[in-house]
Amino acid sequence: MTVVSARVDERLIHGQVATVWTRMVGADRIIVANDEAVHDELQIGALKLAKPVGVKLSILGINRAITNISNGKYEGDHAFLITKNIADMKALIDGGIGLKAFNVGNIAPHGDAKPIKNSVYLDQKDVDDINELIQSGVKITAQMVPNESDASITTFMN
Repeated sequence: MTVVSARVDERLIHGQVATVWTRMVGADRIIVANDEAVHDELQIGALKLAKPVGVKLSILGINRAITNISNGKYEGDHAFLITKNIADMKALIDGGIGLKAFNVGNIAPHGDAKPIKNSVYLDQKDVDDINELIQSGVKITAQMVPNESDASITTFMN
């Protein structure tokens, strides 16, 4: 399996992901990795409805995502990996799935989070996780849509 793109978007699959991002990155599978979504029947139903026709969908908890990806379960697929938050993406990377880059698309206000750009709010844990990932060589951008600049997320954090 090839992860063709990875994105943090608390909405998971929605119009932009389903119509623009999935087609642009050439994905034939969307993998949603989030421990809450996998147990929420309403969310699962919404994700199944939102996915593009002809694109396979896997909704997995973080540990199951690490296991399935590491064991080659989706061999031959071009996967678009989506998590609901920075912590989930960091857990996948720390779990060894080998991502070198991901995009942050939408994180709503939470706790003491502050906006770094429209639709992206980060709290101190998010900032710490991002800085740790960047120091380990992971490229992180903040793009709502593909035609926005793919500058490092750190340009918005200062």
